[in-house]
This record gives sequence, C-alpha cells and structure tokens, in this order.
Amino acid sequence: MKRMDRRLTWACGLVPLAMVGQGWAQTDGEEAIQPVGQRPPPVEQAPEIQAIPDIGGVLTPKGRLVIEPEFQYSHASVNRLTFRGVEILSTLQIGELTAEDIDRDTYTAAVTGRLGVTNRLELELRVPYLYRDDTANVGVAEADFDLERSQSNGGLGDVEIAAHYQINSGRNGGPFFVGNLRYKSTTGDGPFDIDYDENGVATELATGSGFHSIEPSLTMLMPSAPAVYFANLGYLFNLKDDVDETIGGVHVKEVDPGDAVRMSLGMAYSINPRSSFTLGYKNDFIQETDTTYVDPDTGNSVTTSNRSLNVGSMLLGWSYQMSDDSVLNLGLEFGVTEDAPDTTLTLRAPFGLNAF
Repeated sequence: MKRMDRRLTWACGLVPLAMVGQGWAQTDGEEAIQPVGQRPPPVEQAPEIQAIPDIGGVLTPKGRLVIEPEFQYSHASVNRLTFRGVEILSTLQIGELTAEDIDRDTYTAAVTGRLGVTNRLELELRVPYLYRDDTANVGVAEADFDLERSQSNGGLGDVEIAAHYQINSGRNGGPFFVGNLRYKSTTGDGPFDIDYDENGVATELATGSGFHSIEPSLTMLMPSAPAVYFANLGYLFNLKDDVDETIGGVHVKEVDPGDAVRMSLGMAYSINPRSSFTLGYKNDFIQETDTTYVDPDTGNSVTTSNRSLNVGSMLLGWSYQMSDDSVLNLGLEFGVTEDAPDTTLTLRAPFGLNAF
C-alpha cells in the first residue's frame, strides 16, 4: 500500500540502498562475489506530478483512498480603454472614451477524494466552495462620469467527478499513458442564476459556470532520472443551454459556450527522496460563445458571438513528502497572456488511508 508514497522515487530511479544488497556466496568451493536478492521489478506504475494540480499521473492503488484538502487564491485584473466614436487621426477622436479598472479575487476551498477501484482505475470526486470579491472602477471622459462598485459573494461551486485509467505498463523505459474523463456539474450559481437590476447589471456574483461540461484528456509521463517529463492534451466540451431569461429588457433564448482545447507540458525534478519541484506551461484555447436573443425592436432571433480567448500560464510547483501517507504541495501560476489570471496560488495536503 506504500507504492503511492514512493512513486516519484521509483519513477526517477532513486532506489533505496537497503533494497538492493550484495553479499558473499559459495560456488563449487571457490569464493566469489555474487548478488544477493533481486533488483526491484520494472516500473509498472506511473509517477505523479505532485506539485501541479489537474495534470494527473499515478493512480491510487486498489483499496486505497486519498483525501486532498485544497486552498486556492486567484487574482485577475483588467485595465482597458474603450473608444466609441470616430477616429479621424490618432490624436483626434470624436466620441466617448471609457476607462475600466477591474480587480477580481477568488478564494476556493475544496476537498477531493480519490479511490483506487483497481490498480489501473481510479475514481475522483471534487467539491469546491468559492468566495469572490470584485471591484470595478469605470470612468467616461466625455460625460465626466466615474463609478466605483464593489461586490462579493460566496457559495458552493461546480462539483466535479472524474475517472482515470492507466493504459499501459510503461516497461522498458517507455512512457506511461493515462486516460482521463472529467464531468463538471452546475451546482454553483451560474451567470443566469443570479439577480440583475433593470439595467441588466448583476447585483451578485456567480460561483459556477452555469453550463455542464465534459472533458476527455490524455496524460503522458516519461521518467528520466532524476526527472519526470509530462504532457497533457484534452478537449473541453461545454454543453449549450436554453436559458430563456430576460435581462435588462433583452430576452436571452440560448447560449452555446465555446469549447476549449487544453494542453500542458513540463518537467518534475526530484531533489531528494522527499522533495521535488516542477516547471511547466499550460494553455487553454477557448472558442467563441454564441448567444441567441430576441431583438426588442424587430422581435427576430439574433445570434452574436464574442471573441475567442487564449489563456496561458507558466507553472511553478514544489512538493514535500511529510510522511508515508501525507504530502504537502504548493503550486504557483503566472498568467502570460492577456486573458489569463495574473496569479494563482494553490496549497494542497493529500493524505492516504485504507478504504477496503
């Protein structure tokens, strides 16, 4: 049951000396040095990239339950100038200039449970609780108008369930492949579940996406002592929904959120049998969202699309094995594209116990 606790050690080829001993043996009356005992069997369990969430790796052994408390803090800011009018020259504009400064802080406390059904199949359940705090400053130069608004809200987020299956044994120094399938529910309050005023301005903050999603993905891990290289490629299907809500005098009929291609890659490096750090990069390419609403002037259905998003972040992680059954992980993400959060800090402390 302690395979999981030494997975990075085995994957990086750091074999404890006590497990590979040598001694004296007699052969036909002549004294010779012969090995006593055997080398550990070929690695058949994929290593885990401990310090980076959502990458995956080693599966929980059969009958083992891992409970993972998690705390995450994310900060995002938007500073934007918007001009509505006619630009005759770069220094001559006739119209309205709007300045926006938006700061968003999100605190997430979550508990994740992983159960090893077999040595190659793992089931996962994640339950998050979110608290959001948004501050917006909007100024209109031509109208000499300045508005500052602050909102906060907390509640249950979107519960997720997932299954992970190790496809191959990874023998003879080859890579490991793990197939993943994740489903995200709509247990949190989505953007169409909250209240709006008569002008269509939200009076509270959403704690969920409001749309069901399914994400198949494939993780590859390649041990190369003392490092483990990883890569993940997935496709996120966001399911469209019949909203049928009137917001600010506009009747929204249907919303089809954009799907996303998700990728990540990097390297985990073992410093010693207890510590490791991780460097990586991840990127989500999110397609346009299509919104169908009723034109209040003509009564006809109109479909509009917003722009696509490119969310890219650098990953930095650190992991420390506190005991045979517990690990401390710290992950930090730096947004490197305009659409990514500025920083995301994640602290996790998984511990294992026997379920059956």
